[in-house]
Amino acid sequence: MSYRLGVDVGGTFTDVLLVEETSGATWRAKTPSTPSDQSVGVLNGIGKVCAEAGIALGQVAQVLHGTTVATNAILEGKGARVGLVTTSGFRQVLQIARSYVPGGLAGWIIWPKPEPLAALENTVEIEERLASDGTVLRALDDNDVRAKLRTLRGRQIQALAVSLINSFANPAHERRVAELAAQELPGVPVSLSSDVLPELREYERTVTTVANGYVQPQVKKYVDTLAGKLGEGGVAGQLAILRSDGGLSTAEAATAAPVTMLLSGPAGGVTGAVWVARQCGYRDLITFDMGGTSTDVALVQDLSPRIGRETKVGDLTVRASSVDVRTVGAGGGSIAHVPELTRALRVGPQSAGADPGPAAYGKGGTEPTVTDANVVLGYLPPALAGGEITLDVEAARAAVGKVAEAMGLPSTEAAAAGIVDIVNENMLGGLRLVSVQQGFDPRDFALVAFGGAGPLHANALGKLTGAWPVIVPPSPGVLCALGDATTGLRDVAARTVLRRFADLTGSELATILRELGDEAGHRLREQGIDPADQTVAFEVDVRYHGQGFEIPVDLDPAWLDDPDTALRTLAQRFDAEHDRLFSFLLSVDHELVNARATVTGPRPSVAPVQLGRTTGDASGAIVDTHPIHVTGERLDATVYDRSKLRAGDVVTGPAIVTEMDSTTLVLPGHAATVHPSGSLLINPVEA
Repeated sequence: MSYRLGVDVGGTFTDVLLVEETSGATWRAKTPSTPSDQSVGVLNGIGKVCAEAGIALGQVAQVLHGTTVATNAILEGKGARVGLVTTSGFRQVLQIARSYVPGGLAGWIIWPKPEPLAALENTVEIEERLASDGTVLRALDDNDVRAKLRTLRGRQIQALAVSLINSFANPAHERRVAELAAQELPGVPVSLSSDVLPELREYERTVTTVANGYVQPQVKKYVDTLAGKLGEGGVAGQLAILRSDGGLSTAEAATAAPVTMLLSGPAGGVTGAVWVARQCGYRDLITFDMGGTSTDVALVQDLSPRIGRETKVGDLTVRASSVDVRTVGAGGGSIAHVPELTRALRVGPQSAGADPGPAAYGKGGTEPTVTDANVVLGYLPPALAGGEITLDVEAARAAVGKVAEAMGLPSTEAAAAGIVDIVNENMLGGLRLVSVQQGFDPRDFALVAFGGAGPLHANALGKLTGAWPVIVPPSPGVLCALGDATTGLRDVAARTVLRRFADLTGSELATILRELGDEAGHRLREQGIDPADQTVAFEVDVRYHGQGFEIPVDLDPAWLDDPDTALRTLAQRFDAEHDRLFSFLLSVDHELVNARATVTGPRPSVAPVQLGRTTGDASGAIVDTHPIHVTGERLDATVYDRSKLRAGDVVTGPAIVTEMDSTTLVLPGHAATVHPSGSLLINPVEA
């Protein structure tokens, strides 16, 4: 039998999911994360889940890992000391940056501009110059380069980024600098912009290359340490790291381009949600991942997540493909408060975190949180996970009672209902960001809810958005780890073209795209993926001539078989997308800016679990009844043990479905049907 391990490291817990590929059987484990060395928590989880499954570590064929090492290095400012080499006259490219200031009017008055990842004193200029078409205007001077690299050596830099003007059109100068750096700065990792982001726009290319160098030593240390400890522990399988765009990289490829994994964690959840929706027969979905501190949402069309061209981590924005995930500061630990000035209830973005956590956890927390409100309303029964977890109801009521007193509300339940309503509205705002504000009607999508707190609020979010069914996968708390375990290797090749359609033929476009596909395919072939098992997809950035921005457009590989109509079809597709986004078209010529090829290896053949069927009677899974409060009314909800539900069972609201890592609330007027794959499909009940 063949086993795959999905591992997702979060801020509080490390989730591990073991999958037996033939039967689809799964085992899961949660262990505390170890921020000082994430590999410790990972190995603890792997050992725990393998012991539960009764297998030896040597039977694990692959370890597929979503990690926040690169993300945390950016957020905590603990990356490497980066030296930057750029063209003479462009030393302050990072300081000038872009003239965007976050916030409302006059935001610049109170917004402290973040320091660049490469300090000005660690930036050197070299004498060279390339034209925009790659022509050499000023040749590189080796002696000048050596002198500047020795200056950086004196600054004791830990990583080197090289971003020369127009090097996207000709990488020769950058590669020569790398050769000289190997001699002058032995052991210092080098990031070349012509490798990291071979596209125009100097600032974006430079900041992305510097970010790659900033996180590279820390990522390499972590990946090498984890791989070594896995080997020592008997795990002989391949280690792969999840990319921000939902694909996988080998450990070696990940350490070479760590900027591609800044959103590795959230991408795993979206990938897992796609796998679950596919099993349930739905191709268009919105993902809803609610944790303790924040909620991540994304939109998926035809089982393909929308991929953005920018990755944002804190104040840093780099040009790297990532799943278009939006985050709002709303989670189970979000704190409710009533400012004295307005006397209006607010929820979040402050969070109680894991320590002390919500008052209901009994760890000393006293601030009212969303979790405490759910306990007061009865949505979270006092005994969870078969009695292994006990919640402190009185502590939750005391915490929420402070909100009721501050607002002069008649009952603690009224305050709790207000907290839940507000956090639901906050999360609705995030869902609208990826749907309505992108021109999509959420009623055309299913809503896949996961994370520890997602299933508790999913039914309410379905009512607010009109997205049905609401799909709650099995083990929703470890879905990110499932996403890691059910995706394939991926590589991307890109090139700036910058040609008006009038000056470009379909045959030239086909040649460019096929060359990019061969380039990315070659790298996957070096990672052990046979060309016959590779799938290629093309994307191009198009704009109207004269515009300062472009829109990414997918290009069907079949179009290349008919080059004469490819450009016309591409123009029509761009016009349709431009009209959808902005409601107008221009009569000027189109212009091709960038072209990309994404090559993906085969997905693993993990068989989905098939539950035994019943006649729809879920009474065998009933374990209790529990009072809940809905719209000011007290009702008795039936409590179900999810592990005892079978395919076809119908759970009619009001109901609470409990499992080891999450709790699902089914509201009155709704029913959850158990799909053969194990997911709960919540829909309104027709009157």
